[in-house]
Amino acid sequence: MPNLKPVTYLLILLLFVQYACSDSTIEKQKISEDILINQIGYPTAAQKLALLRIDADDFAIKNSEQETVFTGKTGAWKYWKLSGDSVRVADFSEFKAPGEYTICVNDSLCSYPFKIENDVYNNLADAVLKSYYYARCGVDIDSTYGGKWHWKAGHPDTHVMIHASAADNNRPEGTIISSPGGWYDAGDYGKYVVNSGISTYTLLLSCELNKKFHQTQNLNIPESGNELPDILDEALVNLKWMMTMQDPNDGGVYHKLTTKNFTGFVAPSETTEQRYVVQKSTATALDFTATMAHASRLVAKYGMDELSTEMKQGAEKAWIWALRNPDVLYKQPADVSTGAYGDRSLTDEWYWAAAELYLNDTHNRSYLDAMLDHWQEPETPTWNSVNTLGVISLLTSDECEKFPDVEAGFLAHVDQLLAKEKQAPYVVSIDKFAWGSNSDVANDGMLKLIAWQLTRDEKYVASAQNDLDYILGRNATGFSFVTGFGPKSTRNPHNRIMSSDGVDDPVPGFLAGGPNLAVLTDCNPKEVKRSPYPAASYVDVECSYSTNETAINWNAPLVFLVSGLDYFYVK
Repeated sequence: MPNLKPVTYLLILLLFVQYACSDSTIEKQKISEDILINQIGYPTAAQKLALLRIDADDFAIKNSEQETVFTGKTGAWKYWKLSGDSVRVADFSEFKAPGEYTICVNDSLCSYPFKIENDVYNNLADAVLKSYYYARCGVDIDSTYGGKWHWKAGHPDTHVMIHASAADNNRPEGTIISSPGGWYDAGDYGKYVVNSGISTYTLLLSCELNKKFHQTQNLNIPESGNELPDILDEALVNLKWMMTMQDPNDGGVYHKLTTKNFTGFVAPSETTEQRYVVQKSTATALDFTATMAHASRLVAKYGMDELSTEMKQGAEKAWIWALRNPDVLYKQPADVSTGAYGDRSLTDEWYWAAAELYLNDTHNRSYLDAMLDHWQEPETPTWNSVNTLGVISLLTSDECEKFPDVEAGFLAHVDQLLAKEKQAPYVVSIDKFAWGSNSDVANDGMLKLIAWQLTRDEKYVASAQNDLDYILGRNATGFSFVTGFGPKSTRNPHNRIMSSDGVDDPVPGFLAGGPNLAVLTDCNPKEVKRSPYPAASYVDVECSYSTNETAINWNAPLVFLVSGLDYFYVK
């Protein structure tokens, strides 16, 4: 030991002890996946809840320097039969200081880090919308816009055959038509009008109801900087493709454009199989009618009068076709195995289409009569249950005061969602886990934000926040289900483009379908184990198409939810 003065020696000893204690503290604090949080973070003024699967009566919020800045008590244990486990709530809503934090319990177990700040969802909002740029069909995805995710175009769809199921005297089997553009629907390379309808409508709705947010949003897509908001530019990519799917001879609309069978996990530019348009159906005609009628009103507000007229006329022609063919249900041809999107009940499609046509021509009594004839109580929308979209269009229009009973029914459904959330240990409204369960959560959140816009009651915003918290990690799996967002997030989606792009990281902003028990054999059950509980039955592997596929109708309500919450808390 060198000859040091006593005071100097004492200072060195104190510093060594302080460093050793600090290092020991860091080592003792470990990430626990039993502390469930929104892995991105929380707006400053928002309700902030975490869930603990750890026996702890107290919790602490610590900053990046491991200083305790807030403490609280945990709630009572609650068991959820859908997840097979119990959780306790840690409520830190009172803590509002911006920064990066962790939640810690028992002095040693901490959550993943998360942020508290006003615009915490800004990057997320951009990414979930930009997912549609990456889903564009028939165009190069250039590195200028896509960054490290870029690829050559495939499927120009300028040489598409009429399938036998879609043939008629004007367009016999084998006739060649052109139907370029649009979005790939999901993890495959098909394009489906039924699913495009609800997806495109939801983006248009966000463009309208979250207008101030989208006016300033810049996604860095080829159209950025023009006179339109980027969300409308992107929606037009798909709307223009949908218009090519209408038969100009009779107004009917083809159900889908695909190969006969799913292609392998290869890049779009490497596929060579012939593509077809398949069968016309009543559901397709009505979904097309509703989407085009709604879009015609919106694009007219941006001075696109010619396009508006074309959309309106297309909607009316498809409606007439549906009136003449009221019960043509889609039937999958024997030689086609791609997605069916078959719908056996059309009452909801009739209502949605009639509502949108009525809003274009309120003096046409036949549209109002059709609405009354096909009324159904509002429910959370899905691709095959779309009547609530018509309800939303009515309630957010200048005609809303004429439909007080419709508003009462809508709010009653949303209030039921809040009642479910209040009883649920995981503080979320979902109580049934169907295929694409995450989209049900996102759609619930969308409805709640619309309820806030109708009532200005902020209980609906707090509940919508819970839905986003669930999607971003506060769920029974502990995953953030949005690619590229969160330290434990989906990395291996069932998506052919991401599988073949040569980049290890998934394209950010895609919502995985989420947990369910619909199909337990999409992966080899001997190699991939799934939970027997529906809320926990999720695996982040490519083969699990039932839990890990992406789809345009799953991202669309997430666009609305994230954009709406960002706008609410930043405005």
